Amino acid sequence: MLALTAHTGPPMAKTDTERLDDLEILAAHQAQMIDDLNEVVVSQGEVIADLRRKLEVLARRFSEAEERMREAVPVDKPPHW
Repeated sequence: MLALTAHTGPPMAKTDTERLDDLEILAAHQAQMIDDLNEVVVSQGEVIADLRRKLEVLARRFSEAEERMREAVPVDKPPHW
């Protein structure tokens, strides 16, 4: 966004060339911001994909450990029941 500056003198109308220059500068800054944001989105997508893979591995390990514990623990009620 173009910054507003304090003006000490009388307001002066910008020429068409100045206005066009301002628009070109603004467009260039916006294009750079879009590129920067795109890099962030791509990076976050990679992080999310990595976290999903790790979560799947942990969920599988947890399920396997849970299954081993079920097999190792007897289901019979204790004698005092």
